[in-house]
Amino acid sequence: MTTWFDISCAVVELHQLRVKSAACHFPHTAPHQSVPNLRRDSRSENVLRRILRSLKKKKKSGANASALEKEIGSEQFPVNEHYFGLVNFGNTCYCNSVLQALYFCRPFREKILAYRSQPRRKENLLTCLADLFHSIANQKRKVGVIPPKKFITRLRKENELFDNYMQQDAHEFLNYLLNTIADLLQEERKQDKTNGRLANGTLDSQNNNSNATPAPTWVHEIFQGTLTNETRCLTCETVSSKDEDFLDLSVDVEQNTSITHCLRGFSNTETLCSEYKYYCEECRSKQEAHKRMRVKKLPMILALHLKRFKYMEQLQRYTKLSYRVVFPLELRLFNTSGDATNPERLYDLVAVVVHCGSGPNRGHYIAIVKSHDFWLLFDDDIVEKIDAQAIEEFYGLTSEISKNSESGYILFYQSRD
Repeated sequence: MTTWFDISCAVVELHQLRVKSAACHFPHTAPHQSVPNLRRDSRSENVLRRILRSLKKKKKSGANASALEKEIGSEQFPVNEHYFGLVNFGNTCYCNSVLQALYFCRPFREKILAYRSQPRRKENLLTCLADLFHSIANQKRKVGVIPPKKFITRLRKENELFDNYMQQDAHEFLNYLLNTIADLLQEERKQDKTNGRLANGTLDSQNNNSNATPAPTWVHEIFQGTLTNETRCLTCETVSSKDEDFLDLSVDVEQNTSITHCLRGFSNTETLCSEYKYYCEECRSKQEAHKRMRVKKLPMILALHLKRFKYMEQLQRYTKLSYRVVFPLELRLFNTSGDATNPERLYDLVAVVVHCGSGPNRGHYIAIVKSHDFWLLFDDDIVEKIDAQAIEEFYGLTSEISKNSESGYILFYQSRD
């Protein structure tokens, strides 16, 4: 006969995988009685992992910090490195996970910290982010928890989309953050020129052309790549191309595939025919053509967004594609154009934003990051060391489309050169 006992922890809802502070019940079996399907069921494993992390949230942060330091070891702990969780201010896990991922994209972190050392400017989202990164990087302790209250307050003030306590999309937040930082940097550069000087204090001898294309910022230098859309007329064989810049690539996902497969699908050749014929300037008429997308310029940090949320007509809502998509620790792109710069560039996986749950408006976000030679999992204020093999747990599921899963959503690959 099965009996029940209470443990004080956070309840994990099977439909939402959202953590709540409460008391939950677990069946207590006889000493020699087994639970046959629990370990073999990946959904159950996901739930158990969430429960274990929720239990850790009940402990004092100092105890968690001490455990992490002991696990890493004083001799192995990287010099001048800090591992700090971020307090959740009401469904801000989408923000916390992206910030942790960006913090461990070293080129981005270094630029943010360098910006912090410059003369103070009027408070905006960039200055708040710089203050947050500076606070983490200059803590006396090696591990702990920091409340990103100033950043969250500014974020909610500047964009009404985030001015609530609802779950938001991590990819949408990443796009907003990077574009906002780039806009602020370009505006500051423009203001410096208006004042008759560059940011480094030298005089600007060039004429101020308001119609000129803004010069790239360090955000573009780090994240921006270029796609080229090639169209070949099947009548005259003329090839035309059009370039398009990107800060991240959004790729479709399929069941039991890999990131390499998804990227190849991104660049599949499409035939333009019937009512979709291509107007060829050479032929001066509509012709059948082949169209394909290639990567012309590879970025320093390649951000890949897996399109896991799909609108289902029969359900009249978005649902999650929990497909199993393998993302390797090393990546080389094979869908580059013939005139691509550094087509053989090799990338290392440095961070993953993971979505936990079954839908876009419910669930939870965590981040797994690589720091030096080991991996860490950041779940809001929880920080724990994980094995590299544990990354496989975040590939997704081989079962149905919409299931509770902890699956990779945004991948950050950093170039070795």
